[in-house]
Amino acid sequence: MANKPHESNTALKPEAAKPKLPPMFKVLLLNDDYTPMEFVVEVIEHFFNKSREQATQIMLKVHTEGAGVCGVYPQDIAETKMNQVVSHARKSQHPLQCIIEMA
Repeated sequence: MANKPHESNTALKPEAAKPKLPPMFKVLLLNDDYTPMEFVVEVIEHFFNKSREQATQIMLKVHTEGAGVCGVYPQDIAETKMNQVVSHARKSQHPLQCIIEMA
């Protein structure tokens, strides 16, 4: 004897089916008295794909306020960008500091 298929009430609700977004992290550059402003602008342009004008605005924020946000990314991307910036700065013999913090 064949069993009749029965309806199930286990379907996911639409809001439960959406994947949770990963936590986001800000990548910040910190001011120092030694790294040239032009180098900071070039770093922002290269590693964060900002225009010259955007990079200059971020650099001025770093210079005047002590720190500036270059971008907001998922944790793994933020850590990679931070490490790339610090590595590039060291190779260029600049003490530029780059950190991440939760957005």
